[in-house]
Amino acid sequence: MKQLAVASKRQIADIVVKNGKIVNVFTHDIIEGDIAITDGKIVGIGTYDGHTIIDAQGKYVCPGLIDGHVHIESSMVTPSEFARVIVPHGITTAITDPHEIANVSGTKGIEFMLNDSNNIPLDVYVMLPSCVPATDFEHAGATLHAEHLAPFFSHPRVLGLAEVMDYPSLLEGKQPMLAKLAAAMEANKLIDGHLAGLDETAVNVYRSANVHTDHECVTIDEAIARIQRGMYVLIREGSVAKDLNKLLPAVNTYNARRFLFCTDDKHIDELVTEGSIDHHIRLAIQAGMNPLTAIQMATLNAAECYRLYTKGAIAPGYDADFLFVEDLHAFSITHVYKKGKLVAQNGRATFSVEKTNSIDKAITQSIHAKEITKQHIQIPFLHGNKANVIQIIPNHLHTKRLMTEVDVEHGVFQPSVERDLLKLVVVERHRGLGVGVGIVNGFQLKKGAIASSIAHDSHNIIATGTNDNDIIVAIEHIKHINGGLAVVDNGHVLADLPLEISGLMTAKRFEDVLERLQKIHDALITIGASDEFNPFITLAFLALPVIPELKLTDQGLFDVSSFQFIDVEA
Repeated sequence: MKQLAVASKRQIADIVVKNGKIVNVFTHDIIEGDIAITDGKIVGIGTYDGHTIIDAQGKYVCPGLIDGHVHIESSMVTPSEFARVIVPHGITTAITDPHEIANVSGTKGIEFMLNDSNNIPLDVYVMLPSCVPATDFEHAGATLHAEHLAPFFSHPRVLGLAEVMDYPSLLEGKQPMLAKLAAAMEANKLIDGHLAGLDETAVNVYRSANVHTDHECVTIDEAIARIQRGMYVLIREGSVAKDLNKLLPAVNTYNARRFLFCTDDKHIDELVTEGSIDHHIRLAIQAGMNPLTAIQMATLNAAECYRLYTKGAIAPGYDADFLFVEDLHAFSITHVYKKGKLVAQNGRATFSVEKTNSIDKAITQSIHAKEITKQHIQIPFLHGNKANVIQIIPNHLHTKRLMTEVDVEHGVFQPSVERDLLKLVVVERHRGLGVGVGIVNGFQLKKGAIASSIAHDSHNIIATGTNDNDIIVAIEHIKHINGGLAVVDNGHVLADLPLEISGLMTAKRFEDVLERLQKIHDALITIGASDEFNPFITLAFLALPVIPELKLTDQGLFDVSSFQFIDVEA
């Protein structure tokens, strides 16, 4: 065997990395030596000769980084294009949950994500979505049972069952959920958790169901409770949920090996400018964590959590996925290598990806919403003018329930720019079903409307605005472009971003997406949107009826605290 021959120095290595300071994540120290690589694998550390010599020039050699849980759809680009964005940031492995596209396009969506992530210099592993639809309180585009998921477990890049967020079904032992868990366990696969706001009893329930991770911790006590019961905790830092600084104090010398990092949901512009898991490392170091601990969490811990036993370290038998880092404390990456080959340098990918022209029409033509008129989006008031209003909290997924008086004329609600009370509309877009209407406070729009086909988790069309005409124009434009984002004022579309793949992603290059997003940003300023938060990200989570307190689905206004629909009129 060639690798054994090279390891024993009977043959010359394909590649040898010299003059590097190796970050050893096993022993928490820096060691020196040549790194011998053959067939994309590290086969030795010591003194070696190679056909190709890579001079590290005194830089640190660090294992490739691993994102433990990410919804690639949130970047709004395909997995292959996503690689061009995150590989320059040192990410060589990502574990994704195609939950978003599955809620729209079912198994065809999962197949698309697997196929598009083939043969790229980023290892994309999949955890199969466990909750499609996420709840019974909104209409999704698909329903996936155990029999739909089971065939995917034989795929070499499918690692298990993704975040089990339906705790009531788990607690009550409902058959559909138990069947999915059983299918994963029978295939010897892993199961991820989603324990948002749940207590220690719930942790016991999840662990008894073989769930081994949680990425929803927001307090130290929550993190410790999960670690104590044998879970791994994924510390999240995304575009909306930013938990890293709150959770880092939970990590100590004795329990650090049970923590890893994830982004969960992060937009393309922030991935480009801020980074991915490399950003976690920098934040952790700035907060006082030992750089070697932060790197270990981003590499070896994640690899072992997901049974990726050939990843996460610079050592014989491991994949030759590594980075050159100039300054360990600044974690400044200069080069990224995948299987020993250079794939990024100085922040730019050195590879290109082939664009597919054959995407199933069921995916590219996923908008099937009914035509919307003013009558569909009226909010009647029969007894007065007091309303249940969704109050957003900038840069948070949670909302508040605000009870306040609103403007009512001729028995229907009238938006008020002065009081920042706007109309919110959710249009079911999978089968042309219903329309939900509500009132929202906090967007600060002075005119116009915005609309999107990204609305977690069922991804119906969601819109908010200062007047009915612009709301309808925005919704109709989303239908016209087969999904995406739109900003409208006075009946005119100021800016848009078509997302033709299930209304969530585009096949365009990320550079084109960034250009469109800049135009959207400018248009948002024009209509008076706040620059303290991203209005589209906030809008996307206002239809998610599993996060408190008040949300709007296509079926109506939903009180998460009481788990029931309520009237807009209080």
